[in-house]
Amino acid sequence: MSTTTTSQTPESDGPSRAGVSGSARLIHNEATMEIPVHLLFRDDPDPAPVPLGPAVVGRRQGTGEQPRFRRPVAVKPRPVPQVDAGPAERPARVLPGTAGVLAGACGVAGCVANSWWAGVLPPLAVEALRLPEYMGAGLGPAQWAAYAGAGALGLFGFGGLARGRTGRAWVLGLFGRYRGTVRRTGLMWVNPLLLRRRVDVRLRHWRSEPMPAADGNGVALRVVVLVVWRVRDTARAVLGVEDHETYLRECVEAGLARVPVEMPGDPKGSAEAAGDALTRLVAADAAPVGLEVFSVQPVRIEYAPEVAAAMHRRRIAALDAQHRASVLTSVVDSVEDTVTRLTVRGLVELDDYERKALVKDLTVAFCSGRGEQGP
Repeated sequence: MSTTTTSQTPESDGPSRAGVSGSARLIHNEATMEIPVHLLFRDDPDPAPVPLGPAVVGRRQGTGEQPRFRRPVAVKPRPVPQVDAGPAERPARVLPGTAGVLAGACGVAGCVANSWWAGVLPPLAVEALRLPEYMGAGLGPAQWAAYAGAGALGLFGFGGLARGRTGRAWVLGLFGRYRGTVRRTGLMWVNPLLLRRRVDVRLRHWRSEPMPAADGNGVALRVVVLVVWRVRDTARAVLGVEDHETYLRECVEAGLARVPVEMPGDPKGSAEAAGDALTRLVAADAAPVGLEVFSVQPVRIEYAPEVAAAMHRRRIAALDAQHRASVLTSVVDSVEDTVTRLTVRGLVELDDYERKALVKDLTVAFCSGRGEQGP
């Protein structure tokens, strides 16, 4: 009895193997490893929320999106210079000059009488004053005390005399403390123990040296400024700053750093507008120290030495271009007026070609004539 042996191929053996390993449920591929099927279809956990902060997104090219801008921050005003509010100007107590003259005369008379009493007055003075002859009691403690009192009265009387002038004031102080201001004119008596400081309260002009400045485009300039000012509050002016002109120069330099100054003839602005802005700024800075500023005007404006040559060439080129534009406009207007008159009055009948030729010839003729007339 023959026995037939049947060989099983891998294809026929495959189902049996799948049945044997059906519980494993594996996926096998040449490019991947064996992965369990239940891992591919498992449920994902719930997503966790992620906090997001606000962001400013700029505008993208071609998308039409508008950017989100932050709220504008309020600009803090520039602080105003603060000075001591105590030394404000107030009138000082003074007496008429007659009182000082009388006090000084009384002191001198007391010294003469004391000398006659002591017997030390010269005989010529006795005869001139027609005083009775007196032997004198000599110089004793009483006579010296009388001399001291009469001398002090005379010194106080004549030493306190002062003359007030128009446009001048006296700032009085005692041991560093402000005691008042004297604006009176004429002869008056002021306490000689008080320190006097003369102040000129007239209208004054101050012309600065060339100061650095800039125009609207940032080009360096040199500006000479004329300031019209005066002392309004003598107490603040004398006790607040040491040198008035130095303080004004610093204020003008600070104003020129904030205000653009344009050259004369520039269409962007004028020197008058810059002067008005400078006047407001300098007056605000000078008011707390008792100075009153009426006008701050640039009187000479020129380019800085490092850019002067380049800017002069640029201005000459701009003027030349402006001149050429004005000449061309005048020529075009003249050609248009000539052609219009010829056609409207019926002197010539022109088609398009002839009109173009006539316009060309007239333009060349007018430009040549203006070129010959130029310098």
